[in-house]
Amino acid sequence: MLDDATYTPRLEALFQSTIKAAMKEEFGYKNDMQIPRLDKIVLNIGCGAEAVRDSKKAKSAQDDLTAIAGQKAVVTKAKKSIAGFRVREEMPLGAKVTLRADRMYEFLDRLITVAMPRIRDFRGVKPSFDGRGNFAMGLKEHIVFPEIEFDKVDEVWGMDINITTTAATDAEAKALLKHFNMPFTS
Repeated sequence: MLDDATYTPRLEALFQSTIKAAMKEEFGYKNDMQIPRLDKIVLNIGCGAEAVRDSKKAKSAQDDLTAIAGQKAVVTKAKKSIAGFRVREEMPLGAKVTLRADRMYEFLDRLITVAMPRIRDFRGVKPSFDGRGNFAMGLKEHIVFPEIEFDKVDEVWGMDINITTTAATDAEAKALLKHFNMPFTS
């Protein structure tokens, strides 16, 4: 589906057709290149103490993240040894993947329309921006994604999602994500 040359993800088409014009009008941009857009989405699962006890946990997290992202995840390793946590240098501790272009839009679409409604007691996401127009959020359970078969899961992982935009300010980034229907609490 992503390999077809004529295929455009739904959110990317929405961005090109309506969001660009709305953002240009809302913030008064003079040039289309000033309009903020999505740059990348980074997904991360940290296994922590489970990975220290069992090295197969990081591989399990990598497989789950690969299924969610639709792109091969990379195992993250410890940079240095920490004796108090029983961590050795180069020990696998989790997995990460960076999504760009079509896969990024596809993931954001699945996150907003499929995964978030499946979260128990979901009331929206707290706006968590870094001051430079980038948004970060966390999920307590990675099993909210339909790609993960609940019966075959050996461990439920938490997950970090970082959305990097080209926006200069948090207000611009929040407006961009609101146009993509990100359910913010305030």
